[in-house]
This record gives sequence, C-alpha cells and structure tokens, in this order.
Amino acid sequence: MEQVAEKDSFSPGWLYVAWFLALAGTVGSLFFSEVMLYPPCVLCWYQRIALYPLVVTIAIGIATRDTSVVKYSLPLCLIGLVIAFYHNLLYFGIIPESITPCTEGVPCNAKQVELLGFITIPLMALGGFVSIAVCLLLSRKKN
Repeated sequence: MEQVAEKDSFSPGWLYVAWFLALAGTVGSLFFSEVMLYPPCVLCWYQRIALYPLVVTIAIGIATRDTSVVKYSLPLCLIGLVIAFYHNLLYFGIIPESITPCTEGVPCNAKQVELLGFITIPLMALGGFVSIAVCLLLSRKKN
C-alpha cells in the first residue's frame, strides 16, 4: 500500500531538468567532436561513458515513474563528476602534466574552446555533472 502511495506522489520535475542537462551535455559533446571536429581526449571519453547512459536511465525513470531512478543514475553521475574534477585540475595546471593519462593523441589540457575567456570544455563538463547530481538529489526530497 505504501509503494502505491509513493508512486502516486511521484513528482519528476527535477528529473526532467536532470534529463535535459544530460541530453544537452550529450548533444554538446557530439557537436564539439563531430561538427567542430575537436577530437576528445582520454578523460573526455571517460566522461562521455558516464554521461551518455544518464539520458537513457533518467528517461526510463521518468517514464516508468520509478522512484529508484536516483539509485542507478547518481553513481554514474558521480563517476563523471570525479573525472571532470580531475580533468579541470589538469587543465588549469593544479596537477602536473606528468601524471596525465593523455599520453597519446589529444592532450588533456589542450585549449580548444574558451567561452567568455574562462569557460572551457572540461569546466562545462564539471558544471553539467554537478548540476545533474544536484537535480537528482533534489528529486529525492519528499514533499
């Protein structure tokens, strides 16, 4: 009986925002690599591995009104967030270049985009993962 009441009170507002942010991040990353022809570095690929499934898992959670959507989406988001945080530390020179995993191909600190002089691709990824995580956590709050 409690499960039915819990499903009846399911309010996916924040989940819609999280889904939109994940979709925007996915489309944005594909735009940079496929349209602008900026090849992604190794850390960008790892972040994509964490980001792309969020579009599907959050959408399924919304469609099925699954209150457990946060349990299976938040870990992916947090993995991406940790990688994005590490990527920003490398990009801004806080961590030395010698410990970077990008030994072949595109360097992880390559400056490809800087909007407004400071918004970089790694910073956009970090902001996206933080925003998605906050939305997922806010969606868990009971009214």
